[in-house]
Amino acid sequence: MSRRGKKAAQGAPETRAARPTVTVCRGCCCGTAAKVPRLDHEAQLTDLRTSLAGVAMVRRADCLDACERANVIVVQPSAEGRKAGGRPVWLGQVNDPGAAADITAWVNDGGPGLVDPPDVLDLYTFTPSRRVRHELED
Repeated sequence: MSRRGKKAAQGAPETRAARPTVTVCRGCCCGTAAKVPRLDHEAQLTDLRTSLAGVAMVRRADCLDACERANVIVVQPSAEGRKAGGRPVWLGQVNDPGAAADITAWVNDGGPGLVDPPDVLDLYTFTPSRRVRHELED
C-alpha cells in the first residue's frame, strides 16, 4: 500500500481530490458587470466558497470558453461520485442567487454521481464542445 493509501486507511483527512470541485468562470465575460450587470460576481463566488467550505473545493477559472453562457459554473464529481458514474456538469447563465443556492444544496448533498441535481438546474445545464471539456479536465 502506498504512503498516501496508508494515511487514508488510518483515518487521515480527506484530500481535495476526494471532494467535488466547483469551478467558477471569472474571465473575460463571466464575472463582469459589462456582460451580466445585475449580479455581484464577487459575492457569488464568496457565497459558494463559504457555503461549500469543507464539502467541495471551489476554484476560480479565468475563462472556460463558453462566453455566450456567462456566468458558467462546472461541478465535477468527487472520487466516489466519479466511481458511481458521475461526470462534470456544466451550468450556464448562473446569474441569480437562487441558481447558486440550488447548486450549493446539490453539492452539499453529494453532487454528480451521488445525487441527482434539482430539476431546476436542467434550465442551466449545457454540453460544451469536446475541446473545452478536455481542457478543464487537464
